[in-house]
Amino acid sequence: MKKIEAVITPLKFDEVKEALINAKVPSVTFFEVQGAGSRRGRIKQYRGAEYVEDGPEVKFEIIAEDDEAEPVAQIIVGTLRTGDLRDGEVAIVLSAA
Repeated sequence: MKKIEAVITPLKFDEVKEALINAKVPSVTFFEVQGAGSRRGRIKQYRGAEYVEDGPEVKFEIIAEDDEAEPVAQIIVGTLRTGDLRDGEVAIVLSAA
């Protein structure tokens, strides 16, 4: 068993969810997350002081058989890919089971 994790922009949530449903992925868990990293959020100002606003993101977690993990990850990547640095991140993690 392997776990596929994807962190994406909320704007692509419905599109990725529909692609996974159409591919008949049996079970998907998703939730809203926030993070920080090298790619900064939008710079905003409040009363003359600048601050960085990191917007919410959506994280998908899918548990799949070993031979199904790569095709599921490719569905997500194919749906997300626009060429922008903020397309999202997809990882396949080995399960401890």
